[in-house]
Amino acid sequence: MGEIVNLRQARKRAERTRREAEAAANRVKYGRTAAEKRADALEAERLRRTQEGARLESGAEER
Repeated sequence: MGEIVNLRQARKRAERTRREAEAAANRVKYGRTAAEKRADALEAERLRRTQEGARLESGAEER
């Protein structure tokens, strides 16, 4: 005869495995290293400063 299997435990094990696989896929899809986040922040700051420096100043005050 075969091994006796508790179906509740088997379902929980299968769900846990599915969630772990989904989490691993999300880490690959959305995860970024701290260095990547820092590099993006520095690039955004550099672009902001460049844009701010190129802003034209008008002679008349805006209303």
